[in-house]
Amino acid sequence: MIAEDFTGGIMSENKNIYEKNTLEFVAVTLEFCALMETISKHTPYSFVDKAVKILPLLYLKAALLPEVREPDEENDTEHFITENTYEAIRYWIANLLGEHDSFLETFHPDMHYSDMPIASTISECLADVYQDLGDFTALFRQENEEVMLQALYICKENFRIYWGQKLLNALKALHVVRFNEDLSPEDVCQF
Repeated sequence: MIAEDFTGGIMSENKNIYEKNTLEFVAVTLEFCALMETISKHTPYSFVDKAVKILPLLYLKAALLPEVREPDEENDTEHFITENTYEAIRYWIANLLGEHDSFLETFHPDMHYSDMPIASTISECLADVYQDLGDFTALFRQENEEVMLQALYICKENFRIYWGQKLLNALKALHVVRFNEDLSPEDVCQF
């Protein structure tokens, strides 16, 4: 069970760390990270099919995270997802999706100042989400309650201001790829 993986079977006085919604979010986050880390084992269809199923669940579980107060001390949390890892994930997704990686961004902050559409990529959006969630899970695995609480606060805050929108943008683009009526089932499987 995921609760035992992160708690060692010991419940803490800090209920936010071990509450049901937090543990369910951790479980879905682990599934998402595993999907990102095993891209090379997927066909384009299997990757897109799994992504359109896990991303809505990840968004829901992040939205249900408990309120966590900002830590008293501002400690820089450790980062585990390096630039090389980020670039590798982004590259693998871009390579797998090929021409289906690009989409037009509709929620970019500069959109209302531009006459031209702003292009984005599924691979960059998912790598951005992976970067935050990979760091979150690595911090949570330390089983240091102070670090876990800080990781939860940072993750929830970053979801609100950054990666939640990236997740939705990627999901919207993946939905078009997965459920495109102009493609036959054989085309969808092969792209």
